[in-house]
Amino acid sequence: MSADLSPGGPLVDVRDVNVVFRKKAMFKKTRTVEAVKNVSFGIAAGETLGLVGESGSGKSTTGRAVLRLVPVASGAISVAGHDLLRLEGRALRKARRRMQMVFQDPYSSLDPSATVAASVSEPLLVHDRLSAREARARALDLIELVGLRASYADRYPYEFSGGQRQRIAIARAIALNPDFIVCDEAVSALDVSTQNQVINLLERLREEFDLAYLFIAHDLAIVRHISHRVAVMYLGGIVESGPAERVYNHPAHPYTQALLSAIPDPSPHRRRGERIVLEGEVPDPARPPSGCPFRTRCRFAMDVCAERMPERTAVEGGGEVACHLQTSGPLLAGAPLGDLTAAATRR
Repeated sequence: MSADLSPGGPLVDVRDVNVVFRKKAMFKKTRTVEAVKNVSFGIAAGETLGLVGESGSGKSTTGRAVLRLVPVASGAISVAGHDLLRLEGRALRKARRRMQMVFQDPYSSLDPSATVAASVSEPLLVHDRLSAREARARALDLIELVGLRASYADRYPYEFSGGQRQRIAIARAIALNPDFIVCDEAVSALDVSTQNQVINLLERLREEFDLAYLFIAHDLAIVRHISHRVAVMYLGGIVESGPAERVYNHPAHPYTQALLSAIPDPSPHRRRGERIVLEGEVPDPARPPSGCPFRTRCRFAMDVCAERMPERTAVEGGGEVACHLQTSGPLLAGAPLGDLTAAATRR
């Protein structure tokens, strides 16, 4: 998919990235799994790209690939001008201070034997070579910046709630003044009220420090709230991307439409559109279907869908979609997806 960027250009530029895992099992052949396939996107400074999809779609692997936490088979990744796939050793370590990650589980992302001050100050000691006193002073500032009291500095993780632990993890992530942060399901383990507080904190930090976020989540309501643009993943590839409002109000891919139809409506009096239930399971990534990977679960599937992969097509309102419905078929020629849904219902 195209970067579809704001005029400032990309701080994070990901091009045709592929991640391949080879899994060995006793008495069985080695399985090759293409976890990420030809993924491309860009994120400008101060911008949030939401990455959504079902479990196993490749979202978290994509986030880890961008940070070089998993091997990348091919493609190009640039963050803040650094060509990450060409860097090794000390050069890669130096570049990594510009990018950080906030993990899903606040209970396991912090060292239980280290105090809050020790966890937050560790990157300052390693990368900035500050003295212990200087690092602690900076850690106290960061703890207060994320909404906690400096007096909590000498407490241990078990003394905090899940939301407070995630605030501590965020304080550690911003300690080195990064340009880019990957939030991998950063609020999914929290209750709803705490989710809102952490989202508001992330938004405030983004505005204050001009941060770029790759916000990975399965909760589409949260993604809509925080994201400027959205990319939808299925079976390792991006099937649709574009401005958040366009994607949510006028989805161009049947998979996107199905995901959006599952968002709960808080109003009991408001009538929602048709609930689209996807039949079957996500195909085995080691044995993907021919042609369009979504065709085995798509109610609009045509013969061409099994024959070849759909091309990326520009969408009115911004972004791209990879779907034969946009280029061929009896009802199509650019017909809105809602019209196709109605036609399918009448059949």
